[in-house]
Amino acid sequence: MRPIVLTIAGSDSSGGAGIQADLKTIEACGGWGATAIAALTAQNTVVVAHVSAIAPGLVRAQIEAVLADLDVSAIKTGMLASAEIVVAVAHAVGKARTEYIVCDPVLRASTGEWLLEDTGVSAWREALLPRASVVTPNAEEAEILTGLPVRTPDEAERAGERLLALGARAALVTGGHFEGPLAIDVLVERSGTTRFEGPRLAGTTTHGTGCALSAAIATHLGHGRTLLEAVRLAKRFVEEALRHGVNLGRGAGAVDPLHAWHARVGVRT
Repeated sequence: MRPIVLTIAGSDSSGGAGIQADLKTIEACGGWGATAIAALTAQNTVVVAHVSAIAPGLVRAQIEAVLADLDVSAIKTGMLASAEIVVAVAHAVGKARTEYIVCDPVLRASTGEWLLEDTGVSAWREALLPRASVVTPNAEEAEILTGLPVRTPDEAERAGERLLALGARAALVTGGHFEGPLAIDVLVERSGTTRFEGPRLAGTTTHGTGCALSAAIATHLGHGRTLLEAVRLAKRFVEEALRHGVNLGRGAGAVDPLHAWHARVGVRT
């Protein structure tokens, strides 16, 4: 049976990240995607020109409507835009029957713009992080959330341990920004630490990488896999989505979560 995965995030008008990337990923990984939109953006591959946060009450109402009717197997959160939305989301997901809540702390766009102000970061750390079964920050986000330097896998492990101390049940600190020939992600659980090594892929089609990773993890957890299995499968999925990324405009291209389907129907990306 296909798991229903609820993604709570912002809309990306260029289609490369956010809600759009989440839905493509959830479907590609064998799930059914439901949504609660937290923000609308006017963006392309070069710039985020405008962000309009949805009223917190409406964000919460979207979540509650889905949870009241659909048997949601996993929840993923992404861009939440404001402290008030973060708190509303934390309250709403706290009532969910699923134990799988994957929280991706989307703090800055790949084009450089900040997507959550300081009060929002504090609210994310205090209200949402303790609800998370796993958080998936990149190195910069881990530094902001913990106050620790994160430039090596060892430092990523220490940051992961700090995130657990702050209330998360597990933390996956991604290593795409570390130097060296390998991309090393560090999964810290209360039972121990696992490092996932993969090739550092050349290219510029990286938009939506973090969204796809966290959505894939949530979907595989919804299928009933362990966190270790879900992360391993999600990393493999994202590596292939990166290899088959699409150059869309004048800036960074996007990962392609649906590349396997495109290949089956004879579409070139």
